[in-house]
Order: sequence, then C-alpha cells, then structure tokens
Amino acid sequence: MSCVFWLSNFLSAVHTMASPNASGYEQMRLIQADPVRRSISVSLTQVFVWPFVYLIFLMLLIFSKKETFRTETRYILFGHSLLVDLIFLCLTDIVVVLSYCFVVIPLRFCIPICMLLGAVTACAPLTIVAMCMERYVAICMPLRHHAISTSRRALIVILMIWILSSINPFVDMFILISTASREYLSQLTYCHYEIMVPEKMHQFARGMLYIVGLVVILTAEVYCYVMIYLAARAASGDNKKSASKGQRTISLHILQLVLCTVEVMCPYIEAVVMQYDINIYLIVRYANFLAFSITSRAVSPLVYGFRDEKFHTALIYYIRCKNNTISSDTIKQS
Repeated sequence: MSCVFWLSNFLSAVHTMASPNASGYEQMRLIQADPVRRSISVSLTQVFVWPFVYLIFLMLLIFSKKETFRTETRYILFGHSLLVDLIFLCLTDIVVVLSYCFVVIPLRFCIPICMLLGAVTACAPLTIVAMCMERYVAICMPLRHHAISTSRRALIVILMIWILSSINPFVDMFILISTASREYLSQLTYCHYEIMVPEKMHQFARGMLYIVGLVVILTAEVYCYVMIYLAARAASGDNKKSASKGQRTISLHILQLVLCTVEVMCPYIEAVVMQYDINIYLIVRYANFLAFSITSRAVSPLVYGFRDEKFHTALIYYIRCKNNTISSDTIKQS
C-alpha cells in the first residue's frame, strides 16, 4: 500500500524478508538496536515535521479568520487539504515516536488510529483532484464557474471525499474482525496499518487497488492540465495570464501526485535493497520517508499559501500584525 505509512511498510517488508521464526518484536528490536541511529531518526523527524505543522496550523488560522476564504470553493478545498495534511503529520509523528520508544499498545486502540491514517492518506489525492477540477471549470468554463463552484457544493465534495476515503479502512476493519482470532485482537502491538491486513493476499489486493486509483487520479490531472494549456494558448490579455497561472498550479498538483505514486513504489524497491544490506535499507527507507511522505505535504502550502496573492497577502499581514503586537507588549513591559 502507500508508502505514507512508512512504519507499516517498514515492518511489512521486514516481515517478508526476515526469518519466519522471528517475531515482530524481535525484528523491531533488531532494527532499532542502535540507540544513536534511533535518536538521530527521531530528532530529524521532529525537525522536518513540526515546521510544516506550524505553517499549516498558521494557514488554517488565517483561513478561519477571513470570511472570503470560507466562501470561495478553491479556498474551502485548500483549507480541507491543509486539515488533512495536519492530521496526517501529527498522527505519523505519534506513530514514529511510539515505535522508536518501543511502546506497544492494545491492538483495539491502534485500529482507530490506523483507520484515520488510512482515510486522510486517501483524502489527499482526492482533494487535489477536486482542486484541479475547480481550476479547470474556472479557466475553461468561466461563464459557468460561479454557478458550478459554490461553497455548498464544495462542502458536498468534501463529504464525498471522506466517504470514499473511509471505504477501504472500514472494509479492512470488518474483514479483520470477521477473520482474526480473539487472541490476535487482544494482543499488544506496535501501531502500524498492517495489523489490520495480516493476510498477504489482502495486502496485495489493497496495494493494487491503491495504485489503480492513483493512475485514474493522475489521468484526470493530466486531462485538466492539457485542457488548461490549450485554453492558455487560445486566450489573450488577462485571460491568458490567468490560464497560465492555473497551468502552473496544476503542474504543482501533478507533482504532488507523482510524489504519491513514488511513495507507492517505495516498499517494493526497499524490499529488494533489504535482501542485500539491512543498513542500506534503513537509510533508504528513512530517506524515502522524509523525501516523499513529508515533502508531499509541503507542496500544498506552497501552491496556495505562497503563490496565491490573496492568501499570501493575508499571511504576511497576519505575521506582521503578530510581530507588532509582540513588540508593543515587550516595550510596555520594559
């Protein structure tokens, strides 16, 4: 499945390549035996994750304060994208810290965390597609844009995204509850998604379904890009400028989906590397986690937070006002 669950794929690959007599706990202790590597990994994770968490939280705060952002479809979808990324980063960081601290918890408490991670992971590419379609309508159907892209429809789209994203986690949960033994459901475990899909055939089917979904989504993205590109060539003046900007926005969205696609392929590459050298595998595994799982969450703030004029202006204004307030308070105290 997706490499966004870096720890789950990590454990799954180890389970595939390790000795059949080795338990999950022994594998985890083998991998994390080096305390220096463990400390560096945890520290680097915090360095990469929390700046993005702060930036996304700041943008969500600005989104909540400006009515114009809460009424326009593109900004509503952008706010939802930020919320999904924030949930993903926080949950991923919790899973990382717990695993590297050797914390095991009852499986029944891990299941809701894994289901939420599965849902927000699927929400990200679907939200990107919705944002691209909104840009497609705005540029290729400008006269119908205001009638099609309404705040009410944006909320309906978000609801549909969550419903579609929750199907796989709920199906996995029902299959697990129906087929797993009581002993399995009552055990202590590290919190990773593969606890919900212990059967290899189920894992393979889930991974293939996810890959097919990404291919369909990427096809829709390319279609929007081509149509906006043609509109940009045919337009003139302000319309040409708007179409060209929309084309660049779609390009960044395609970059996000490419990162998601690379994430999917990571576990297969890492499984091959692990056959030759466990140390190189650990380096490759962690580099992929930082390069794709975290970096893909940094693209959304760049697309609208810094490239969009309205949101960028609001962001700069809020930061300056906050700094001025802090300076005034400091002067009064002194």
